[in-house]
Amino acid sequence: MPALLRDQEFAGLGAGVDERQARLELRRQISRLEAELAALFGEAFGHTQVPHRVEGVAAAPRVLELGELEAVRDSLADRIAEARSTLAGRSELETRNRELLREMLDEPERFKWVRISRADVGEPGCGVWHSRPVLGPIGMLMGWWRVKVSSGCPLAGRLAAVEQAKAREAGR
Repeated sequence: MPALLRDQEFAGLGAGVDERQARLELRRQISRLEAELAALFGEAFGHTQVPHRVEGVAAAPRVLELGELEAVRDSLADRIAEARSTLAGRSELETRNRELLREMLDEPERFKWVRISRADVGEPGCGVWHSRPVLGPIGMLMGWWRVKVSSGCPLAGRLAAVEQAKAREAGR
């Protein structure tokens, strides 16, 4: 109905409605927002889930009207706001975990049995820092605590990955 009213407004003036500039501007904004969302998705990949999908406006391919283009733009802007919020929350959590790790390395006896993984501080790979007694039960009774750093991924997991790769090669 709004399209009919617009056409009737300009019918007496002898001028047609040219939506090209508005369409070009909306497409430019949508492409900029898509690139920004892709960059945020790439930044978050492997660390946290970022909402990156935008639902389609129409079931079949067609040229979208201005209102539909605006809806797509607004949906992308909402997704970007959610992604930024998610990344900010994850960054804050990693910062707190790094501070906890520094404190734990300085005074391991205050953080008995605490484990912090590399993923918790935003580092890639396997491995954990674990506060534990030096000599087992004797160290626990004496108050001798240390932070032990694991060497990384367990060997069994690596061997299983090698066996799976060999099985795939044999199947080809």
